[in-house]
Amino acid sequence: MNPEILAIIGLGNPGRQYQFNRHNAGFLVLDALADKLGGSWRTKEHMELAEVMINGHKVLLIKPQTFMNSSGKVIPFLIKQGIKAENILVVHDELELPFGQIKTKVGGSHKGHNGLKSIISVCGADFMRLRFGIGRPENRDHVPDYVLQNFKESDAQIEQLIGQSVDIISSLYESK
Repeated sequence: MNPEILAIIGLGNPGRQYQFNRHNAGFLVLDALADKLGGSWRTKEHMELAEVMINGHKVLLIKPQTFMNSSGKVIPFLIKQGIKAENILVVHDELELPFGQIKTKVGGSHKGHNGLKSIISVCGADFMRLRFGIGRPENRDHVPDYVLQNFKESDAQIEQLIGQSVDIISSLYESK
């Protein structure tokens, strides 16, 4: 059984121009989770923060406002709250999964994802991840542009996958 998740970090870049980018899948999922659970966002230091209750558990939702490469800057705030790496879920886009696949796992490398790399550099890799599959372009050189492009799939498909991600997160808090 996984330790209790006390904080969920959604990875993305701040600013309207990035809002629907593939790289902002984490922000999109956290926005939907906050909307569903009545959480309201407030700005604190270099993050947007919301508190929600998921099946009777108080959970912090965090969207770093530092741009992807510096996402780990939110970790000291969590450590001050007594939240360890094993109590964190990070929601992020995943090139290694085809579009539409969503998987969870604990630990592992960053596989070139700069947001994960930043978090791992501060607290290690022993946190849970919700990997939101965005697929990979055929040409490796196109990855930087690809992740900063808006999703090409239909809005209905994206909404369904975001909803599925919210359901997966909620299921982590159900009594076994």
